Amino acid sequence: MLLSMTGFGRAEQSVADKTFLVEMRSLNGKQFDLRLLIPALLKPYEFDIRNIISERLERGSVECVITLKQSGASKPVTINTELAKTYYQPVYDLATELNLNTGDILSTLLKLPEVITPSSETLKDNEWEEFKKVLSAAVSDLTDHRKDEGEMLEKDLILRINNIESQQDAISEIEPQRRIKIKDGLKKILEDNVGADSYDANRLEQELIYYIEKIDISEEQIRLKNHCDYFKTVLKESDNAKGKKLSFILQEIGREINTTGSKAYNSDIQKCVVLMKDELEKAKEQVLNVL
Repeated sequence: MLLSMTGFGRAEQSVADKTFLVEMRSLNGKQFDLRLLIPALLKPYEFDIRNIISERLERGSVECVITLKQSGASKPVTINTELAKTYYQPVYDLATELNLNTGDILSTLLKLPEVITPSSETLKDNEWEEFKKVLSAAVSDLTDHRKDEGEMLEKDLILRINNIESQQDAISEIEPQRRIKIKDGLKKILEDNVGADSYDANRLEQELIYYIEKIDISEEQIRLKNHCDYFKTVLKESDNAKGKKLSFILQEIGREINTTGSKAYNSDIQKCVVLMKDELEKAKEQVLNVL
């Protein structure tokens, strides 16, 4: 099973007189990076919330926004007078500079963040346990989206590897004729410049063997096939996080393709190499999104 790093999750539930809404978005990233926005009521649990999310999602750039609505009887509140005083002067100066009515400053100050807060700043133990279920539901919803994206990624990656293998089969058909063509070409050069009877045929055979061994691509093709098979094997592994491993395998596939191209000395094989490189680049782009 393959998981994408891209996904969206949402969960909403009432806990006692409070309604929690958790929304999460995830994009690809080299490591786990979490941007967390939570109400003041949950600040004491921020470390726990981060741990729950990181353990479940493992990797990616994640944004989590938690909002709180309180219902029921009116709750006692606390006015942060020191914060309000800090806000006052720059708000007053701005209103004066813009020739605005300064009589509405108090109502403006009371609407600013953290000026008015609930008197109770923590959840009860049972409320925290219930909230964790809401958070877990949002993470599960995001994971389901990741699975759906992962299925599409897996199909596309298999297609790319199959296309590379198809070009490899084409190279295998071209390879025998390439050797004959190289041998005939060298003999023609010698006959045209030295004469058909003026060179040592045995020596020519020795030189041809040496030259053909230098440009032999059979080992590269064997390793390329092994890498492609291993790539497909890793796709089927049960581990969730396998994006980095797949990326390393693609690097090895690219190395064998490049070496094949540099040793080919054949236009038909070079065309196959170009097509393989095109498929490889598409696979690399997709693997960037794999968990």
